[in-house]
Amino acid sequence: MKWKGRRESSNVEDRRGMGGKTLVGGGIGGIVILLLVTLLGGNPSDLLNGMTNAPASGTNAPYEESAQEKELSQFVSVVLADTEDVWTDVFKKEGLTYKKPTLVLYSGSVDSACGTAGSAVGPFYCPGDQKLYIDLSFYEELKQKFKAPGDFAMAYVIAHEVGHHVQTLLGTTQKEMPNRQQVSQKEYNKYSVRLELQADYLAGVWASHAKDMNLLEKGDLEEALNAANAVGDDNIQKKVQGYAVPESFTHGTSEQRKRWFNKGFQSGTIEGGDTFSAKNL
Repeated sequence: MKWKGRRESSNVEDRRGMGGKTLVGGGIGGIVILLLVTLLGGNPSDLLNGMTNAPASGTNAPYEESAQEKELSQFVSVVLADTEDVWTDVFKKEGLTYKKPTLVLYSGSVDSACGTAGSAVGPFYCPGDQKLYIDLSFYEELKQKFKAPGDFAMAYVIAHEVGHHVQTLLGTTQKEMPNRQQVSQKEYNKYSVRLELQADYLAGVWASHAKDMNLLEKGDLEEALNAANAVGDDNIQKKVQGYAVPESFTHGTSEQRKRWFNKGFQSGTIEGGDTFSAKNL
């Protein structure tokens, strides 16, 4: 992706080094559960609310970033700026106004309107404060643990979270997601999958516009599709426990995530991304 030397977003909040509340009762088991439920777009509050919070362990000392971290922070800021340009234009054509979200960089843990999240949660969007949260160390996991390297794989992560913001602005999240207390966990998971796949579609819409802006390089689309494949529920569960449990899926299978991202990429419009009405995902 062509990103160096280009405009960076001013809507980035750097909380690295500040820390949030330490999560008690996490450990490896908690990390695995959080990853399965919230990786790439899930709402961590449902799990986090059931955990005990210890006093904040972070400090307000200036965070000293490495050269690699500095480049990553610049990269995500440029990608965020690109999403701002694309969605502002798309919303304008629909007679709507796009409200730009804030991207929060954090390290270790962070407090949000959705609760307190540790790095194990992975990148997430909180509709309560309309902010995206990411610990940049996730990108090393994406590369090493999930075997999804490349700058456009990283861009896909940001675009997916912004997709959740678009859903919030359009009222999709509020309209389509049932009250958690009124349906079974299995039924709620089905709605969650459709919400996440739509966010993948919207990420594909952004990628389509990025292509039209001549920002993509050879192999970028493949990097994004590989990332979508890597974070499919079936793929993650098989890596973690050796088998998949379809009724527990919250984000969709690898094949579904790739398919909906590609549909958005081919379409380039918000029409065609109605996963809630789709008979076949």
